[in-house]
Amino acid sequence: MSFVLVRGGGPIASGVALRLHQAGYSVVISEKPRPLTTRRRVSFAEAVYSGEIRVEGCMGCRVDDPSDTESIEQVIAEEMIPILVDPNGEAITLLRPKVVIEGRMPPTPPAHLPESIQLLIGLGPGFVAGENCDAVIETGRGNPKWRVIWDGAAKFDTSDLETVGGRTDVRILRAPVDGTVETYAEIGDLMVAGQSILQIHGHFVSAPIDGILCGIVHPGLTVKRDTKVAEIDPRNDPRLCDQIPDQAIAAAGGVLEAISRKFGKFR
Repeated sequence: MSFVLVRGGGPIASGVALRLHQAGYSVVISEKPRPLTTRRRVSFAEAVYSGEIRVEGCMGCRVDDPSDTESIEQVIAEEMIPILVDPNGEAITLLRPKVVIEGRMPPTPPAHLPESIQLLIGLGPGFVAGENCDAVIETGRGNPKWRVIWDGAAKFDTSDLETVGGRTDVRILRAPVDGTVETYAEIGDLMVAGQSILQIHGHFVSAPIDGILCGIVHPGLTVKRDTKVAEIDPRNDPRLCDQIPDQAIAAAGGVLEAISRKFGKFR
């Protein structure tokens, strides 16, 4: 079986994995033991905590041992995506995927790749095609959007500065100090300005504006100061909490273009 391995299960990487799965590819996701993603209802990384997660109708199922190829292939046979707990990146060597997609933030290109990997794709800044990967998918919000770069680097990441509902930087909430997160709200809750969302080591983080809480890190995580811990969407539409971001869908188009240009199509 020829795998596509997606490293990282955040919302952008999850959107790419979902579209590849829908296109008929055998997709495997690898993640850290304690993912820090906030948009957890559209992130396959959440399966690390819950055992499974449904993202836009597709199930992701945790597999604890990246060497358990029998379980991985069984999950794929049941038309689900295996989510590997793989802190050391063992899946690259063990599964010998044909394509690896680096979707982790901050980007960490693998140091050594087995010969079986014929295409390494980096999502966003930190990757340079021809140096630490074969192709880069542009993830900046300017023009041109989400193009495939075969020579050079993506531009600086401005994803946290996206304007939604007329609001920009105040939507993104960051840890004021190092410490363990204690949450007081859940994704989908309607927040009002000033309402407490979480606290870290006695420091409370409150909603800066009215809106839907569309993202919050898993409770109990220990985070560093300035880590993104929550996200508010002022459009007050709970359905948006369960929809893969448009940016992820566009990025998936770039990945499919890169794979098609390299191979045609494979299974």
